Parts: sequence; C-alpha cells; structure tokens
Amino acid sequence: MIQLSDRLMAMEESATIAMSRKSRELKAQGKDIISLSLGEPDFFTPQFIKDAALEAMNNNFTMYTPVQGYDDLRHAIALKFKRDNGLTYSKDQIVVSTGAKQSIANVVLSIIGPGDDVIIPAPYWVSYLEIVKVAEGNSIVIQAGIEDDFKITGKALEAAITPKTKMIIFSSPCNPTGSVYSKAELREIADVLVKHPNVVVISDEIYEHINFEGKHESLAQFEDIYNQVVTVNGMSKAWAMTGWRLGYIGASKQIADACTKVQGQFTSGPCSITQKASIAALKADPAILNDMIAAFKNRRQLVLDALNQMPGVKTNIPDGAFYVFPDVSSFYGKSFGEWHISNSDDLCMYLLSEALVALVQGDAFGSPECIRISYAASEETLTEAMKRVGAALSKLRA
Repeated sequence: MIQLSDRLMAMEESATIAMSRKSRELKAQGKDIISLSLGEPDFFTPQFIKDAALEAMNNNFTMYTPVQGYDDLRHAIALKFKRDNGLTYSKDQIVVSTGAKQSIANVVLSIIGPGDDVIIPAPYWVSYLEIVKVAEGNSIVIQAGIEDDFKITGKALEAAITPKTKMIIFSSPCNPTGSVYSKAELREIADVLVKHPNVVVISDEIYEHINFEGKHESLAQFEDIYNQVVTVNGMSKAWAMTGWRLGYIGASKQIADACTKVQGQFTSGPCSITQKASIAALKADPAILNDMIAAFKNRRQLVLDALNQMPGVKTNIPDGAFYVFPDVSSFYGKSFGEWHISNSDDLCMYLLSEALVALVQGDAFGSPECIRISYAASEETLTEAMKRVGAALSKLRA
C-alpha cells in the first residue's frame, strides 16, 4: 500500500463539504433532504456578468493568463478597494487567485513555517486551521462565545500574542457566525497590532457586501497597521459566482510578490474567462445587490423567529453573511430511540436522519456548543426545514 504523507494524514476533510456529500448521497437514495450546509448563494450569476464572459470567449481570451492576473482586472480591483473600502492599493499590490481560499493559502505559505504561531479567533472558517497545518505552523485559538456575538476583544488578542506569533486570521462578516466587527472594534484590534509590527493579519472580507447593519469596515483602513494587513476578497458570495472561482488580495508589495511566486508554482493565473467576467462585476454599482441583500435579511429573520420558538436553542442576531450559529448545547446528553446526543456532530447526524435536514457541526468551526445553519435557500425551503428541525429537537429527552 502507498504510504501517504504525514501532511495529508494530519489534515481534516472540510466538514461543510463532507455534509454536502452525505446530503447528495441520501438524495440519490430518494430521501427528501433539505441541505443548509453549504455557504453558497441560491441566486444565479447576474446576466451582465455572463455576457462579459461570452464576449471574452468571442474575443478569444482563452490563453494562459499572467500569474497575478490580468492588468485590467487588477486595476478594476484597485478601483473597487478605493470606492468601497477607502483602501489604496496599486495593481502591483494585488494578486488574483482561483478563489479566496487559494488567496489565503498563498499568504500563509509565503509567511508561515515550521513552529510559527498563527492566532485564529473561534468560531473560524473550517479551512483556516488546515491551511496552517500544511504550512507546518501552530494554530493558537482564541474562543469567543455567543454572549460576545462571537467577537474577540483587543485584550484577548494581546494576551494571545507571543514572540512566536507571526500571523492572525479572521473574517468580518464572519463565516460561520455572521458577526460583523464595527470600526471601533477593529480600531481596538489595530491598537494591539501597532505594538507588534512583525505580525501579519489576514482580514477575510469575502462577505463584505452581505451586511445588514450599515457600512462594511476594513481593517486596513488604519494607516498605522496598513502594511501588516492582507485584505482578502472575491467574487463568490456577493456576485453569486461560486463556480467561477476567483479571489484576490490587497497587500504590501513584498507580500504580493511572495504570493505571486507561490502561485506561479502551483496553479499560475486564474481562468481567463472568469477574470474578464469579474471586471464587469467589479465595475458595477454595488447597489445592484440590494434586492439580494434584502432577501437574505428577510430569511435571517425567518430562521431566527423559528429558532427562538424552539426550547433549548440559544441565538444571537448575526449582522452579515447568510448564517445563523445557534448554541444547541442544551440538547447534549439527551436521547431519542437509538440516538444519544453527546455533541454537535451527533446532533447534526440525528437531524440529518430524523429531520432530513443537513446542517454543519460547530466542532468544525472551533465551537462545539453550536451548529451552523445556512439560510441561502428560499423562504419556503427554510420554513419547511425549521419545521422539521423543531419537531426532531422536541423528541429529545434527558
């Protein structure tokens, strides 16, 4: 038998992808599964973006692309950063990749080596820890609970930083919680980072436009830490372009050059057609997204209203993204039939079997007391899913 690498064996499979796979398998068996496990908008890519892709193909943009992305795309990204975020990046500070996940991996592989510490607030996106593992770094997790809206304080961050700390990775709006850091909260974090100029921060802002409570705030807006921050964004969430696979960073030229070097040996430049389509999206007025954002906000309220009717479920109000991350630990230790619920993994498998609803266990995000519910589905689907979940939870007894 072939001996697989220690690197591979140390990695965990993405829990969101694993639950999606189980859902598809059960659907193939004829089960009426409702999957609320993937972070994928249920909207279609806007027609004007698809038209730009068709135009690119007709104009024969089908050759290899520059490793860091087309110049006109990077220029469009620079304009977007200035327009939407008040951030000044030249095109030489921007690297375009095959999704924001690759963007994050490029940065981590460029900076983190064996034994380096990376601080990651929990709840965190499932891939952060695994990418750090590939780089042979150590993930130092800071816990933030539902009573704090799952957000860390500057004090907690300061306490976690040591001479071995080289990086921090966080997201706002956050996957899996939907939490959004305010300008004041980011300034508190920036005040800590100023004291540690050798620490790099990956600010994952992929859900930027799906924000229900006002203007998105970027960490890199603070000039005293600008060069320490790598701003990550992409096309998947706001523009419903998940399958197109395009992410990008704005960073210091030193980090951008490093990421270009890494990417040049792994994938080279992203798909030419995707890049040209993305230019059209980036140049568009974000107000185009208002109807989609309003739909997500209505769905959020629908799910919260339903969850708040279920005894034992604890919620907060997420200000962005399209997730609710309820605390369901009151059900641990309870049983129904042959099912005994010891943790969030047990509860998700129970709900998949009993309610035919696929959710994701909180353990995968560093918060074992919670589960993640994606409300990127129609109101009709969400209503039925919440009805099933409520009925299944009501059967559990101590």
